[in-house]
Amino acid sequence: MPDGHERDAATLEAGYSDSHRAYELCAIAGTVSAGAWLCWRMAACPRLSGWWVPLAALLGILLADFLSGLIHWAFDTWGSVDTPLFGRLAIRTFRHHHVDATAITRHDFVETNGHNFGLAFPFALSGALYLDPETATLFDVFVGMALISTVVFVSSTSQVHKWAHMKSPPRLVQLLQRARLVLSPEHHALHHSAPYNKNYCITVGWMNGVLRVLRFFETLERVISSLTGAVPREDDLGKDAAIAVAGELERDDDAREAALRRRPLTSRER
Repeated sequence: MPDGHERDAATLEAGYSDSHRAYELCAIAGTVSAGAWLCWRMAACPRLSGWWVPLAALLGILLADFLSGLIHWAFDTWGSVDTPLFGRLAIRTFRHHHVDATAITRHDFVETNGHNFGLAFPFALSGALYLDPETATLFDVFVGMALISTVVFVSSTSQVHKWAHMKSPPRLVQLLQRARLVLSPEHHALHHSAPYNKNYCITVGWMNGVLRVLRFFETLERVISSLTGAVPREDDLGKDAAIAVAGELERDDDAREAALRRRPLTSRER
């Protein structure tokens, strides 16, 4: 008989339904179409200047990295598979990943990337609707270029995440990981280590240090817990371990890890 950990993983994996895959296929098709439309309208804009291109691209990368962290934190920290709308659509995939981190390496292109293409769709569509080649100013073109960069990097976030879990990713990817131009395995491994509450940004990981210094996610957790009484990560870690981590927010990571290790092992830790 499989242990509880394996049963959890199998049950969560079985939640990937035909309707879920249909949603992902539609998301990919919609984002590719909207992104192509955005690029076409961008190409039709006058070439007002070129100095802003790297800056706009960098802004898009940072926005994509921040969004990956915000969404990752939200679905790691709150709710359960039974949460209306988001439970089976999104939270299930995060819970599955935490009990079987290598499962993502066995997913095909659609299952790996469908969700993120869906998240990128509003940026692609809004950019295409915003840009008017006949009246575009330098600011408009800057915004359009930043949105193109955002669409590209949001869409590729789960692929980059998958590479960070692969034992032997493509050689070019390994070079990019070593150069810290995409998420590296070493950087991401900290997220999968107790107390499981850091390094949420998984596109390039550049925003993790900034958000940690600002105590951004910890502040959000305090506010939400004070307003709702909810315990962050209760569904993911179990109530005792989640309370241990939440109660150590004023202390450093080593203290929080020690507090968590004093609790019984959860399926995520086994």
